[in-house]
Amino acid sequence: MKKIVVLLGIMLSVACHNEDVQLSKANVSVMKEIDDHSPIYMFFRTEGNDTIAEVNKKNSISTTNWIFNIDKRLPLHAVIPEVKVLQQKKKNATHTKEGAIDVFSYADSVGTNLAFLPFTDVRFLYDDKFSKFYIKEHAEAYMNYNNFTINFNRDNSITVDGNPIERKDLIAFIKEFSEFMSDGKITILHLNFEKHLTFDQYIQNKIMMWQLTSASIQLSSFEFVYDADKLPECGCTL
Repeated sequence: MKKIVVLLGIMLSVACHNEDVQLSKANVSVMKEIDDHSPIYMFFRTEGNDTIAEVNKKNSISTTNWIFNIDKRLPLHAVIPEVKVLQQKKKNATHTKEGAIDVFSYADSVGTNLAFLPFTDVRFLYDDKFSKFYIKEHAEAYMNYNNFTINFNRDNSITVDGNPIERKDLIAFIKEFSEFMSDGKITILHLNFEKHLTFDQYIQNKIMMWQLTSASIQLSSFEFVYDADKLPECGCTL
């Protein structure tokens, strides 16, 4: 059984056939080790004025855990459709391993190791979906929870339920209001990402949100990667 525990030092990239994928970096490890894995690489490429993800999935064995090594410069609109295709491929595979997981890799710049962010249960709703409208459409499913819509805009600024908030204040704000408003209910954080954000910005935001989780605060398994021009007209602040 293969186990990966890579010391990075000053290296912040992984290589596939002598090609580098520039990894995101953070100062915390969500996971440090993963057994029995297959690597998947998404390289940064440009075609004219477009940025695309070139995917190397030759080693994606359905009976293993999958490590997605994604170049941090890629925009989400290039990454997420490819991730969705690969998620579906694994789901439809004839042979799968019970308990196998999918993770994004990144570099822990403090621990100088390769770290992993699990996303096995994440379902990406892409392009014309936003959590505020989704919750309204499925009100019965969410009525017993305290729901926060958190939006990372195109400029990577943040709103909570349509209200701007400084990044440095977000964690304290969510914890305080969750405790104040919960009335014993579990708080669910519904994450929205404008599709032109980079994968690096996505990883940084996801790790920040992961640090908020507890028995009473959870991340929704639905993530919304949206095109602002395709959302319903609501006359409201996202």
